[in-house]
Amino acid sequence: MNGNQVGIVLIILGMSLFALQDVLIKSMAPTASLMQILFFRGVIGTILLSLFFYFTSRKISFSSSYPITAIARGILFFVGFTSYYVSLTLIPLAEATSLFFISPLFMTIFSKIILKDEVGFHRSGAIIFGFLGILFIIKPSFVTFNWAMLLPILCAVTYSLSMILAKLTSAEDTSFQQTSHIYISNFLLAAVTSFVVSYLISYNGTNAGLEFIVRPFNFANKLFLFYMIIISIFGTLGILCLIMAYRVGSPAANSPCEYIFLIYALLI
Repeated sequence: MNGNQVGIVLIILGMSLFALQDVLIKSMAPTASLMQILFFRGVIGTILLSLFFYFTSRKISFSSSYPITAIARGILFFVGFTSYYVSLTLIPLAEATSLFFISPLFMTIFSKIILKDEVGFHRSGAIIFGFLGILFIIKPSFVTFNWAMLLPILCAVTYSLSMILAKLTSAEDTSFQQTSHIYISNFLLAAVTSFVVSYLISYNGTNAGLEFIVRPFNFANKLFLFYMIIISIFGTLGILCLIMAYRVGSPAANSPCEYIFLIYALLI
């Protein structure tokens, strides 16, 4: 198989894992804190990567040849997926997922601008078709528009840019290093965010989305650790699959295959 074909297989596998992860996160929303989920997912994910490095006799390295880019990717992922997971508490999962999949449009735009990739007629047609589907879902009007619909779109922008930056730095940073940068940024930013909001914001009386962010850490749920381990395993493998997919294949060619997640979301 060529690079694009390998990338397609990896994207399908990665999206399957993310579908399972999102179901667990949405099920935890009524009692857990999003910052707690992101914190422990980052910690457990980093531990899993370290164990992989150790047992495969690889050098355990979380450094980067592009430190500024690595930090930027970490922040983009944190901001984007915080927005997406908050949206799951405000709008249906299928709607949030559908809105997120405007990402191939942004992926193509960033790929053309940053990577100078060529975008053919067939790829453009697939992306335009997907974009029209997004407009059909949004049904933009002052009557039906919900501000929470913007959150998955923000995630689509940050995710697309992050994956393009991963492709840009793939010559020096391995896929495992790139994944670790995301997880380390996640648990550091989640810890800081949780600390700040615990002193500045009271979650009592806020709407469901904001409460999901600022709710204090909860350790009373006995299933929490089990859920976090499963979420971390699925999330780590999923991110690895996507990063490797965009390292070996063209973002413009592979990104439309992410639409398979829409099928999972509708089934769920």
